Amino acid sequence: MLKSALLALALVSAPAAATHYRAEPASAPATDKFVARDTVWTCGEGACEAGQSNSRPQVVCTAVVRKLGALRAFTVAGEPLSAEELDRCNARAR
Repeated sequence: MLKSALLALALVSAPAAATHYRAEPASAPATDKFVARDTVWTCGEGACEAGQSNSRPQVVCTAVVRKLGALRAFTVAGEPLSAEELDRCNARAR
């Protein structure tokens, strides 16, 4: 019984999807939620976050800048894109 209760508590308190991508737009986004390619993004104070997708990071970044415009930073699993990679991504901004 105790094991069942602990398992149920763990399942209820676990997040639905862990943050894998984090984008910091240069200007505030017009919406708090959007879909870019195959990823659902949620925006809050100064950043937008999403779970992992099957696309390469550069493809995901490009999809985001086409929705939001230029980014100040883009992070994948806690690792930021290099300045050069971010510049290439931002070159595709709307």
